[in-house]
Amino acid sequence: MITIDTFNTGKNIKNFMQTNGFKVKDIQNIFGFNTPSCIYRWINGDAVPTIDNLIMLAHIFGVGLDDIVCTTRDNMCTNTVHTDKIA
Repeated sequence: MITIDTFNTGKNIKNFMQTNGFKVKDIQNIFGFNTPSCIYRWINGDAVPTIDNLIMLAHIFGVGLDDIVCTTRDNMCTNTVHTDKIA
């Protein structure tokens, strides 16, 4: 069974934020959230953004959805956790 790896998806979001120079407050403002709590939940792996928010994050970071979302099959990561800077 394939599932979303919330922890590594959160790591990808955090890494893309850092690579692109975004702070949590910046993402909060872009999305129009009243508080940053959901963003912290995303980057800590406690929650996964909705599909609409994932699409928006992909657009902001200039990447595809599959670059952000990390999936697992039988507890094995099936795609890359992005930790390096994007050119």
